[in-house]
Amino acid sequence: MEFSQGLISAAYIVAALLFIFSLSGLSKQETAETGNWYGISGMAVALIATIADPRVDNVLVIFIAMSVGAFIGLHLAKKVEMTQMPELVAILHSFVGLAAVLVGYNSYFEMDHSLAYNLTDTQQMATNIHLVEVFLGVFIGAVTFTGSIVAFAKLRGVISSSALMLPHRHKLNLIAGIVTLVLLISFVQSDGAINPLYMMTFIALVFGWHLVASIGGADMPVVVSMLNSYSGWAAAAAGFMLNNDLLIVTGALVGSSGAILSYIMCKAMNRSFISVIAGGFGTDVVIDNDTDYGDHIEINAEAVADMLCGAKSVIITPGYGMAVAQAQYPVYEMTQALKAKGIDVRFAIHPVAGRLPGHMNVLLAEAKVPYDIVFSMDEINDDFPTTDVVLVIGANDTVNPAAAEDPTSPIAGMPVLEVWNAKQVIVFKRSMSTGYAGVQNPLFFKENTQMLFGDAKDSVSEILKCI
Repeated sequence: MEFSQGLISAAYIVAALLFIFSLSGLSKQETAETGNWYGISGMAVALIATIADPRVDNVLVIFIAMSVGAFIGLHLAKKVEMTQMPELVAILHSFVGLAAVLVGYNSYFEMDHSLAYNLTDTQQMATNIHLVEVFLGVFIGAVTFTGSIVAFAKLRGVISSSALMLPHRHKLNLIAGIVTLVLLISFVQSDGAINPLYMMTFIALVFGWHLVASIGGADMPVVVSMLNSYSGWAAAAAGFMLNNDLLIVTGALVGSSGAILSYIMCKAMNRSFISVIAGGFGTDVVIDNDTDYGDHIEINAEAVADMLCGAKSVIITPGYGMAVAQAQYPVYEMTQALKAKGIDVRFAIHPVAGRLPGHMNVLLAEAKVPYDIVFSMDEINDDFPTTDVVLVIGANDTVNPAAAEDPTSPIAGMPVLEVWNAKQVIVFKRSMSTGYAGVQNPLFFKENTQMLFGDAKDSVSEILKCI
């Protein structure tokens, strides 16, 4: 028994190391594939070790659950488009939260509450610690569960992406937090009375819903990143309840890495990290239809091709619209054609382009765009004034000059790609509609900007033919 337990502990250490290597590999595009394999290997080791644990006596049930999960996972992996990846990630986070809630309740009901009044001081302390673990695990899981569902619904377009502005919403969040703390104290002091746990679960579910519902659509990439962190801490809490070291380590890795990514995203969005955690940075987005920005200038594909062929430097700025149109493939072909003519072509990626951190990078990598011509906002923003032509393909809020020029704008202060500083800007759009944040973009009406309307994939393909 001790020998087998030692092997399982060793396997858990190996799995944890593989997960760390996976995170390290995923931090760079060049090593991302290797990082994925590390993660897959680590999860395989973890699953085998868990099934081999002598304490596990329901192996058949586990195999059935794994088979069902593997079938669903394979089906989704083949069916889901890259444009649907953000909402898929959001709904997967909700599963982690729900699992933490179920583990918490199962752990609570497995406790022998009949011995609550016949415990030594040491036993009482251990019981109190476990009750805190159960309470916090259920709380974090419930918040993650409903918050992720709301994020999924917003990204899916099932509900409005605008922020829910309830009266005194920040005070409501504060009251929910205070009541939850009181319920925690009551839960522990009563040696695990069930009513405080039920009440907290209900509050946490509503709190998670309101937390994400009060955040506007433009901030959803940050929300997805934060929910990733929450799901990690929910998994860690489940690990404490199950006395599983690997689950604790894995949850902590996911939680901390998600928090770090969220901090980076917050800097990119000019948001306060603390206000993200509190769910209080949603802004009252108002679509401004009254301001007269002037008239926009239209252009056709042939004229764009002539402009590109006469340029020395071109920067392509992709956004969610490129993902929807699946235009990354003809964009890469166009890039090759331009580079063959000796034209310097590069890509500029905003940290929150798309609706998921790294969304555009993945799309471009999928189309075999070389990593060395893909640059982040900080690396390339100073190069726009010396650039002949910028192609804005499906991007909107991330290239909106109102963020830098209009202090009253809902996206004021958000760092953006300063494409308007280039000599010529071509914007690929289906219409003059606003972006996901619901904010009009003055870029469309600038003198050096011309609009190419239509499906991005068809437009790029037409330009490629002309080139």
